[in-house]
Amino acid sequence: MVLAAGLGTRMRPLTNDRPKALVEVGGKALIDQVLDRLAEAGVEKAVVNVHWFADRLESHLAARTHPAVVISDERAELLETGGGLKQARPLLGDDPVFVANIDSVWIDRGDALSDLIRLWDPERMDAALLLARREGSIGFEGGGDFFLGDGGALTFRGEAASAPFAYMGVHITRPDYADAGPDGPFSLSPLWRKSAAEGRLFGCVLDGDWMHVGDPQARDEAEARMKAQD
Repeated sequence: MVLAAGLGTRMRPLTNDRPKALVEVGGKALIDQVLDRLAEAGVEKAVVNVHWFADRLESHLAARTHPAVVISDERAELLETGGGLKQARPLLGDDPVFVANIDSVWIDRGDALSDLIRLWDPERMDAALLLARREGSIGFEGGGDFFLGDGGALTFRGEAASAPFAYMGVHITRPDYADAGPDGPFSLSPLWRKSAAEGRLFGCVLDGDWMHVGDPQARDEAEARMKAQD
């Protein structure tokens, strides 16, 4: 599932006439950056939620065949990460799912999504998160999100001044993970905190450069990093 329904407020003025998902970095729309990554990892169907400039995003996605795109319509109400996953449940099937943000771009020196697939173990885990080292990342401000323990077990930063790893916008989970959440909008974060407390939240670290493309400055910095890489 690709979470593409946000308002893109921090990305204005670039989102005054388009959804954030259609802002381009390195000549490619953010939504295509992530869908191409998922296709490379073997994903055959992607559910994409839409809200802001939904018609324009749907029109853009209609041209894609790999992965095949199914729309989860949030025009009536923006449901956040948990509510979006819960609404999309009938479209997702029963197999484990990637859940991906559209504002995450990265240069991969390894094979991050394959690493995440290898880590995933539904018997021991509720979710497996892809992480980036906070130092050296573009567009991420804050003290970090997680500490990484033995075997990839995750602990939230809590009261610590900083933590070395940030969630970089992609994870694997069960398609029914958010089913018990409330009706309407809600975040996945409380579910993750519960899973972490139960020892069921895990992660692995990107071997590469992560760019959180959340605002126009971060987009420009990401483009510069990608050009330098080429």
